[in-house]
Amino acid sequence: MIFLALLLSACNGSQPTGNLLGEKTAALWNLQGEASINDNLLTLGEGATALLEKGNYDNFELTLTARLGDTSKGSLAFHTNKEMTKGYKVALDNDLNDPEWWTKTGSLLGVRNLTKSVVKSNEWFDMTLRVEGKAITVLLNGAPVVEYIEPAAPYRTEENTTQLLSGGTFALQSSEGVIEISAIAVTPLEAPADLSAQQAEAIDESNDPIIRLQQENFPVLDYHVHLKGLTAEQAATQSRKYGINYALAPNCGIGFPITNDEEVLEYLQEMEGQPFIQAMQGEGREWPATFSKEVRDRFDYVFTDAMTFTDTRGRRTRLWIPEEVFIEDEEQYMELIVEKIVEVMQEPMDVYVNPTFLPDVMNDRYDTFWTEDRMDKVITAMLETGKALEINHRYRIPNKAFIQKAKDAGLKFTFGTNNADGDFGKMEYCIEMKEACGITASDMYKPKIKE
Repeated sequence: MIFLALLLSACNGSQPTGNLLGEKTAALWNLQGEASINDNLLTLGEGATALLEKGNYDNFELTLTARLGDTSKGSLAFHTNKEMTKGYKVALDNDLNDPEWWTKTGSLLGVRNLTKSVVKSNEWFDMTLRVEGKAITVLLNGAPVVEYIEPAAPYRTEENTTQLLSGGTFALQSSEGVIEISAIAVTPLEAPADLSAQQAEAIDESNDPIIRLQQENFPVLDYHVHLKGLTAEQAATQSRKYGINYALAPNCGIGFPITNDEEVLEYLQEMEGQPFIQAMQGEGREWPATFSKEVRDRFDYVFTDAMTFTDTRGRRTRLWIPEEVFIEDEEQYMELIVEKIVEVMQEPMDVYVNPTFLPDVMNDRYDTFWTEDRMDKVITAMLETGKALEINHRYRIPNKAFIQKAKDAGLKFTFGTNNADGDFGKMEYCIEMKEACGITASDMYKPKIKE
């Protein structure tokens, strides 16, 4: 009886609810381009659009079942109009070769872009979109990937001024490839009794640098996060709260948490289906021989630093431990540090992290030791070996002069916090250097993301 009532309400022109691809409700869609509905299956070819012409939805839960090809790219618009010029869009995009690799399936585009899709191409998956007052939630296969509360004064760029909650209809669009939808259903929800209490939990966007990166369509990824002081679940919750994607990196090497191929495979199996890009941090100088290439290639990228080496007298040196730093002549020691950095560029890694680090006894004269010639030697070695450069929040390195030289030379960058605990901020130094040196999205390193 309930189902019949839903069908009758759709036929009578009121707000359609329930199944939106049923025998009666399918006629409510305005199909443009290579779009069709056959046997309750909505198929969108490249450039096609399906707009639900009736209904004005404000608070609701929409569920759909979709399948994307390897190169499919499109979106689900909500709180939109017939011209699709207002409201928000949720990305449907699993294309690993997409130049905008940071807008994967489930992204609340321009507000909470996601660098990793937790659903696979050519497989059916469920998406839930929920709007309750000012809260927007996106779930994929039952797991939350976006949790955003629109604040009382949201930050929007000029081209995104209509990206606001206001009520409206739904639209599905394919810009590339084929998108298939086998089920769509919508259920109206009650508005929260107190919107002010809800918005009190929102991030103040008047001075939040992360929403500015999102609105700029800049990849918001912390490439260097460790599970130190927080669990994977806590990291995922924090990521959704701040709108920062995390790449998790276990420490891999002799004497570290992961010491062999078998432990790497166990770790990656534990991370299967998690919303994190997976990186490997190679520790010490033995790591290339400790882990096989086959296993290293399971990660989305690999990084290491040059903070561990053997000095000219055969002594193990770890630059961050004062007792293992043996300096007789500071200028000669600085030359040794540069020499070791250049050697590390020959290792099979993608990103050089904790760059230009100096021991405590020298760091107060950082700018003096990092001369033009020394900077040039490191940058040249990185260019010749195709390495990317980390801008490191924890140590606030490299300095602006080094970053500007690297950018002018054409190096790619990553932003990394290298956290020691669970309280590691929002990449503030990285963003400061991005603005100071004019770093754009095209300057950022693209991980070799696997499904």
